[in-house]
Amino acid sequence: MKTYLVGGAVRDKLLGFSNSASGSDRDYVVVGGSVAEMLASGYQQVGRDFPVFLHPQTKAEYALARTERKTGPGYTGFAFNASASVTLEEDLLRRDLTINAIAEDEQGNLIDPYSGQADLEQRVLRHVSPAFSEDPLRVLRVARFAARFAHLGFRVADETLALMTRMSASGELDHLVAERVWQEMDKALQERSPVVFFRTLRACGALTAILPEVDALFGVPQPERYHPEVDTGVHVMMCLEQATRLSPDPVVRFATLVHDLGKAVTPQGNWPHHYGHEKLGLTPLKRLCDRLRVPNKYAAIARLASEYHTHCHRIAELRPDTTLRLLEALDAFRRPEQMQQFLLVCEADARGRPGFEDMAYPQAERLRQALQAALSIDIKTLLATCGSGPRPRSDSESTARGQGPLPQKGAESIDRGQGPLPQDLIRQHRTQAIAKALKERGEADA
Repeated sequence: MKTYLVGGAVRDKLLGFSNSASGSDRDYVVVGGSVAEMLASGYQQVGRDFPVFLHPQTKAEYALARTERKTGPGYTGFAFNASASVTLEEDLLRRDLTINAIAEDEQGNLIDPYSGQADLEQRVLRHVSPAFSEDPLRVLRVARFAARFAHLGFRVADETLALMTRMSASGELDHLVAERVWQEMDKALQERSPVVFFRTLRACGALTAILPEVDALFGVPQPERYHPEVDTGVHVMMCLEQATRLSPDPVVRFATLVHDLGKAVTPQGNWPHHYGHEKLGLTPLKRLCDRLRVPNKYAAIARLASEYHTHCHRIAELRPDTTLRLLEALDAFRRPEQMQQFLLVCEADARGRPGFEDMAYPQAERLRQALQAALSIDIKTLLATCGSGPRPRSDSESTARGQGPLPQKGAESIDRGQGPLPQDLIRQHRTQAIAKALKERGEADA
């Protein structure tokens, strides 16, 4: 029974990454062993589909060498052979890329039957064998590795991209489980160059199967006056590049990716203009999030970005009461961190255009100042000063539920409990505070 270090740990070591910097787990393959031998040695079996074990001390993963045979559609349709007769070369042959099919023995010697070291030197992502096409999830994995190593000059081999294109055209990607698709996408959003993930998927025709809502943006024109890049799909990719510069947060990056979905569904007769695209985008966004089972913390910011990003862009034109409603829509008083994520998306959108990549975005600071002004109102003192009992409302006021003009009452009537409802009073004072702060800002800018 022999043990070999395999996969990402070997690859990243050859690339000069430390274990902590690479983020790759140390995975091992065991050749010539059996389940009984592993259990007898104290290993804990955890693999459900094939024999994988945890080391009794280090908890590193050890898998019996195995071969795979395609038995059905999708990434789960495989039969495995993990007998003691399976060789190391046979185990490495089933792996996705040559750079991931290098093993290291206990003496530090490398076993590289499929020229992975040469591809590392040439910065090429190349599939090991035609069996690559049996697992559609590998299309997404290759795109993710392209995103991870793009800064090092890696590219997908022409023959591998051609194979990925045939896989996409075959409909095999339709069998992928939503959770696995999202898992790969979430990882890709956290890579150094996430835009490469989506560009690679589009290059092989997979984007239309995985994210048809995003793929539909390519070819949709925008006004050249504001968008020199014209194409909405190109714009979204540029925005994602800017979001990557601004924040490592995958929530921000995802929301940036999907903030303009509405532009694909605006009436074509109005193109290149996209009136109302902000709210129109909520329907395809919900469809995307439901299909991929996107976690709510991602979906929530994405919804806000879709509906309100143009509000933020033109905040200097908004009335103080409209600015307050924007802050309330963002839940900024309870969750200021959510507003910060939203502002990063808006900044990425503004900068995702040729010639605007390094443009300042003063709108973000203006909204932050508005929030600070509104937060400066001492609500407890305000309510205590003005009396606690709200005055009775008429039927018409009750029906309006506070949506009409704010009641105008003097301080004396408020003291007797006959003034505005507490929430109306709070909004009134917050609006006044915002108006004062923004006026002072305007005077200072002048």
